[in-house]
Amino acid sequence: MPDTTMPATAHNRRLTKACEVAGSITAMAYALLIASNTGNEALGFTLLLISSSLFAAWAVVDRRWTFLVLQGFYASSAIIGLIRWG
Repeated sequence: MPDTTMPATAHNRRLTKACEVAGSITAMAYALLIASNTGNEALGFTLLLISSSLFAAWAVVDRRWTFLVLQGFYASSAIIGLIRWG
């Protein structure tokens, strides 16, 4: 059960930090898989889709609309990559 005594801003900071860290880790794994050219492209593009979703959540919580649009582009790229390599 969530802690309802915590101020909304502290909760938002924890949420955005979690999205930031997890999104960054999955983005790095995506980049390494694609660059390695080892036949793991579908997994790489799946990680890109996960990463862009996490960053999109961060953008919504922080109300960073331009960053949200950028994540839409990355998600579209991931979907194209999954169609092409999946």
